[in-house]
Formats: sequence, C-alpha cells, structure tokens
Amino acid sequence: MPVEFLGIAATNDASETTARSGAAFDKEYTLRLARAHEDHGWDRVLFAYGSGSPDPAPAAAYVAGKLDRLQLLLAHRPNVSYPTFAAKTFATLDQISEGRLAVHFITGGNDHEQAREGDTLTKDERYARTREYIQIVKKAWTAREPFDHEGEHYRFHDFVSDVRPFQQPRPNVSFGGSSPAAYAAGGAEADVYCLWGEPLERTAEQIESVKAAALAAGRTDVPRIQVAFRPIIAPTEELAWEKAHRTVGAIKERRGAGLARRHREGIPQTAVPQNAGSQRLIAIAEAGERYDRALWTPTAAATGGAGNSNALVGTPETVAQALLDYYDLGVDILSARGYDLLGDAIDFGRYVIPLVREEVAKRDAERDAKRDAERDAKRDAERGAGEHDGTRAAPRPQQSLAVVRG
Repeated sequence: MPVEFLGIAATNDASETTARSGAAFDKEYTLRLARAHEDHGWDRVLFAYGSGSPDPAPAAAYVAGKLDRLQLLLAHRPNVSYPTFAAKTFATLDQISEGRLAVHFITGGNDHEQAREGDTLTKDERYARTREYIQIVKKAWTAREPFDHEGEHYRFHDFVSDVRPFQQPRPNVSFGGSSPAAYAAGGAEADVYCLWGEPLERTAEQIESVKAAALAAGRTDVPRIQVAFRPIIAPTEELAWEKAHRTVGAIKERRGAGLARRHREGIPQTAVPQNAGSQRLIAIAEAGERYDRALWTPTAAATGGAGNSNALVGTPETVAQALLDYYDLGVDILSARGYDLLGDAIDFGRYVIPLVREEVAKRDAERDAKRDAERDAKRDAERGAGEHDGTRAAPRPQQSLAVVRG
C-alpha cells in the first residue's frame, strides 16, 4: 500500500525548544515552511488548532493559493462553530485547493483549554458531540436536497448547501484519541485514525481497538492508520543522541519558564493530563526510555505527555527502518515534526522520506509477486485436480482447414 508523509504547517517558528521570533501569524514563514514540505517529498501538512492561535482555515487557504501540489489537513474543534457553517467553510476551501483538503476533527482532551472558548461538556459528552458533528458535515457535503436534523447536540431544519467539495463524494475525515469513547467515535466515522507514536506492541493493540470499533459500528471497511513522531536525526548515531539530549534540555528549560509564568498569572496547573493519550505517553516514559529500534520517551516526559512528543532518534537509515516497522504493522500515514520546524522538515524530506518510499516499493513488489505466485499455484492445483478426477472440460474439436478456409 502507498505510504504518505504528514508534516506541520506552523504559522510561526516557535517550538518546544525555540521561542517565537516574530508574529503569531508570520505570513512569509508560513509559506516558506509549507513550500519546504512541498519541495522535499512530503504529501500533506497539518494546520493545527489552538484556542489562542491563528485561525487555521484562512492560513490553509493562503497556502492553497500559493502552492499547487501540497495537500492540506485542517484541524477543527466542533465547539467553535455550527456544523452546517463548518461544512460550507470546508467545501469552499476544498474548491480553493482543487481537492487537496482533508479535515481533522479534534474532540479536545483538556477541560481548561476547551473552556477558554466556552466548551463546558465532559470528555465523553464531547466525543458524542464530535460523532454527531462529523455525521452532519458529511451529509451537508453530499446532500442534494434540504434535510432536517434532530440530534442530541444539534437541531436544524431544511438545510442544503450550495457549495460542494471539489472532491467527490467528499474530503476525507481524520480523528484521534486513545480512550474507549474515542475508539467508538473514530472507529465509526473516521477515514483516517490518528495515533501518537508508542512502542510497536502498544501501537498494534491500538490498531486492533480501532478495527474492532469500526466493525462494531457496522462498517465493512476500517480506517487507515496514522502515527506521529518527533524525529531527531544526524549523520551518525553518536551525533543523533547528543542532539536528542540537547533537545530534552531545551524543552525542560522552555517548559520551566512557561510554568513559572503561568503560575505568576494565576493559570491553574494540572499535574496529570486529562486525556488518555497523554496519560499513555507518561506511563510509557515511566516504564522506560528506549523501545524497539529507535523510540525514545524523554521528550514526551519533558513535556508532560503533551501531544505528539515521543521521538525517533538515530541516523536517517535508523529512523527510516523504525518507520518501516510501523508500516509493517499496517500504518500507512507517517506524521513527523522536528523541533527546528523548517530545518528538520528539509532534512527529513531529503534524507528519510526517500529511504522509506524505496523500501515500501520493494515490500509492495514482493507482496504482489507472492500474491501472484499463490494465485498461479492455486489455479494450477485446481487444474491438476480436474484432470485427476475427470472433470476437466473436454477440448473443443478442431475444425478442418478446409472448413476454416471456406
């Protein structure tokens, strides 16, 4: 199966290790970073959402108007707009980009962050709302006649949109989460299910949970799987590990300063994260620093399990092989984001992506050859069995040359 690479479409140069050098929406940097992804083999970039961050939808429209090939993944929280309105926004953006849009629906894993924009539902209530929201958006994208909706969270009548997506029948929908409520909602509605990077064994367990939820929802297919990492690469293993330890030191320094500032400003601190994904990352980090071929957890521990934070450390060859281990589990969308957003996007695209694509092509060719060989062997066996029991069809009698000629 083809492999895809997802990067980040940040609107400024800030990261866990680097303070922002300019405005929150730095137009030149936004385009420069997106172009670096397009020019170095990435398939798509994520426009993330934060309560105080620049609105990702117009940022995505800006990039779509400047670049021709790069695909867009727009993050969206259901609490910030009504689903019919959001469906029109997405459809318009898909028209602007000529079919390069996908939408990532964020349920929200932190009550304080959600409350910043007026969302007071509990986590399980939010997952139920997100599921209903996605259903409405999908129908708004595809309905040709006005329709009503009477649900738990949304009610409206006689709606039909005059703007339809460029993609038919609709753009893809992605979703993430690591709780039973998340698996149920995403397993039912997502085209792509997004996970944070965990050890291979735990990732395999999560994939099975997603598949089970999809089947329980009555689906005949299952979502594609995306897994996200923070790559730390260098020309040698020694240099990569030196870089990794410097990275953790910078994360701790920046996070310490941020915690002190929030304490002074009276912003509440939460010792244990509320979302299951972050809790899993912390538990994995507490159990060990290194897993499998290259997974390293101190970056996640240093951030308190904040989002995509487990690293893959090593040379480009080592990191590429680690990513292929996940591909072999059934992961076909690989999300990666470095700490130097621009420089790491270029290096990863230049040195890692080609290695992974080459190996995936080899695996796919070997798989196809094996499938063809098995098919031929089965056909030959059936033909041989037919000859043995006399059921082989009799050959057609040959016509005489005279009959054929005339």
